[in-house]
Amino acid sequence: METIKWLFFDIGSTLIDESTCYARRFLETTEGTNVSLQTFREKVIQLAAVSDDPYKEAVRMFGLQKAKWHSALEKPFPYASLVLQTLSKSYRLGILANQPAGAKQRLDAWNIGHYFDLILASAEEGFAKPDPAFFQLALQRAGCLPQEAVMVGDRLDNDILPAKKCGMKTIWVRQGFAELKAASELPDFTVDSLADIPSIL
Repeated sequence: METIKWLFFDIGSTLIDESTCYARRFLETTEGTNVSLQTFREKVIQLAAVSDDPYKEAVRMFGLQKAKWHSALEKPFPYASLVLQTLSKSYRLGILANQPAGAKQRLDAWNIGHYFDLILASAEEGFAKPDPAFFQLALQRAGCLPQEAVMVGDRLDNDILPAKKCGMKTIWVRQGFAELKAASELPDFTVDSLADIPSIL
């Protein structure tokens, strides 16, 4: 990894803890139905091994209605700021995420925006992961070669696989629902927490 110059991060379930958002959404999805919260959650986890959108698929299978996403409940993982501070001493940091407009403002509100030299959000760029053009745009803006960059994310389909196809190194952070579905998705490194990343770089 001695050739690495840039680290690109996803946001949701990578830097930002969405567990409370999911818990609230699952509760509201099952409330007043004959499907228990535990049954629904277990189905979402099970579907994560075969579906790109396990929540949507579980809603369809049980014949339920989708509940809203409570973005106000999103918050940085407790160790996110310290990890970013440590990494920023050796690498340039970027955001490459499927996010609505205003990603910079949200990162600033969470007090971590200042760590990033480059922020690319899908709603503002006209591309979305896993489109390879989105990754290529990030590399072009950063002025680095694919082999000089690492993609860090919780999604195998949106983060790891397309980054690998572009020639980037990859770190899979197992903080979301994703499970390996194919050998082609194998990341270069797998960690259970964002806090583990400095030890492998």
